[in-house]
Amino acid sequence: MTASDYRHLLSPGRIGPLELRNRIVLAPMGSFLAGADGHITERHRRFYEERARGGAGLITTEVVAVDYPRGAAMTHQLGLSDDVFLPGLRDLVERVHAHGAKISVQLQHAGKVATKDLVDGRPLSVPSKDVVAMEGVLNDLTASEIAAITSGYGKIPPGGMFRELDESEILRIVGCFASAAERAKRAGFDAVEIHAGHGYLVHEFLSPHCNLRKDRWGGPLENRARFLLEILRETRTLVGPDYPVWMRLDAEEKDVPNGITREAAVETARMAESAGASAVHVTRYGGPSGIGFNAMIVHEPGELLPHAAEIKRAVGIPVIAVGRIDPETAERAIAAGHCDFVAMERQLLADPELPKKLAEGRRSEIRPCVHCYSCVGQIFVNEPVKCAVNPACAREDEFPIEPAARPRHVLVVGGGPAGMEAARVALLRGHRVTLVEREQQLGGTLFFSSLVYEPNGELAAWLAAEIRRLGVELRLGVEATPELVRASGADAVVVAVGARREASQLAGGNLPHVLSGDALRALLAGGKEAAGLSAMQRVIVGAGRRLLKIGERPDRVRELSKRWMPLGRRVAVVGGGIVGLELAEFLVERGRQVCVIEEGPDFAPQMAIPRR
Repeated sequence: MTASDYRHLLSPGRIGPLELRNRIVLAPMGSFLAGADGHITERHRRFYEERARGGAGLITTEVVAVDYPRGAAMTHQLGLSDDVFLPGLRDLVERVHAHGAKISVQLQHAGKVATKDLVDGRPLSVPSKDVVAMEGVLNDLTASEIAAITSGYGKIPPGGMFRELDESEILRIVGCFASAAERAKRAGFDAVEIHAGHGYLVHEFLSPHCNLRKDRWGGPLENRARFLLEILRETRTLVGPDYPVWMRLDAEEKDVPNGITREAAVETARMAESAGASAVHVTRYGGPSGIGFNAMIVHEPGELLPHAAEIKRAVGIPVIAVGRIDPETAERAIAAGHCDFVAMERQLLADPELPKKLAEGRRSEIRPCVHCYSCVGQIFVNEPVKCAVNPACAREDEFPIEPAARPRHVLVVGGGPAGMEAARVALLRGHRVTLVEREQQLGGTLFFSSLVYEPNGELAAWLAAEIRRLGVELRLGVEATPELVRASGADAVVVAVGARREASQLAGGNLPHVLSGDALRALLAGGKEAAGLSAMQRVIVGAGRRLLKIGERPDRVRELSKRWMPLGRRVAVVGGGIVGLELAEFLVERGRQVCVIEEGPDFAPQMAIPRR
């Protein structure tokens, strides 16, 4: 595909007087990279700088506490409550600008989820004391995760965990937002975004579920929206009429009784426009339990676009859409007038150069996000952001790909994800690489896992395509032996043959209807593991592979398995880790009755919390 296929996405856009080189926005997401004192760190600056270098039109920082340390959602969160924070932030702005991108800062008060208040022993600021607490989320966490989240909490204050804000306190926080915006402008930020969603304080005022007040800050929508509107008006007074100020707004509260409705969100957007908002960033929120994560961290591609389109029809200011929107969907949405800009986070963590590669006609070279949510899941357990497919994410200075001082011949044994990534990086550094894989296809266990979780196949295909494009010498269907290694004359050998799986000790594990992971892999994808199957199972494997050559096409395996599988109607999966649950989901979608048995206290502790 060429750049012209994305001409709307790559075209310049404007938010008020702010001109952006394209319509791609780095969405705000907590990273836990800030210092414990609220200052930006070098690692944090490099994280944002890399996304600017990759071609994004607008970088939006994660939430910045306007009343720091009060109201901070994380113990490692940026503050903007004092000029003392400005020098480090000015440096960030200068770096982003040096790469041609613009940068906005997201202003926030976390309200009932202000973790730092809990750590410091302060009550949580809320519009109504009778709010629904967030303990429902704990039902989806493991014991170790709960310990990690709550380990630093201080004692509950004598007056209780929640503090209902009075009039003077509300007005003081309004001033905190406006003052933080004015500081952001002085620091050189091109715009500010007020976070009015995702359960934070502004959202709590907007939501009739959380806001039970009887005064001018509660009740009908115009009262519940007053907090947001006063923030916008006071901010506009301090930053002037032309400085871009907008808000991130929930289009609805999904599965929340008496929550924000779509109609209320549309009207709030209209009122915000009248109060001086330059744009609206449309998102969504869910209930106070783990299952509510998929309201804002959507798994269905483009799920929130209808919300953005609905608000777009109601306002005359630009609309930013978000929520697992790939470049093709983004292009169609902007072309159709459903939104003006598209915010991406996970895709730009996986490949910061996504915008640049689109502009250069290199769509196939973009490293895919596999939507595992390892990135956003980190902040729930107080750990820095990471990416399952991009080891350099948030570690940009630790893993630079630089030319080797002395190019060598590198032999990589194993064509799974580790072997292909090792080969790819070695090639980029200038080495000559030979990769030996005993199977006829690349991918290893990643190839097999793509049968039950399709995005893994996109990563396997990308890695295979990249090492071929870069010029690796591939030797497929060849088993590495000591003789082969010696004969290769390689200067270095990378052994990436995968993990050794222990044989099951399950009583009855040798019965013909009991399949180990290797046996199931052979049934679905063939390979040398098939040698250990029974005679009948080998017949099934051979028939399937001859029918569709399924060893080379996981999509064909998935399609065939919807019509026929060599398994009964009722299936027990022993092991409730991420592999067991993905397999169980795969089988349920194919009409099987599945029971998952796990000896431990938790299901899938390795799975990122939002996906779980």
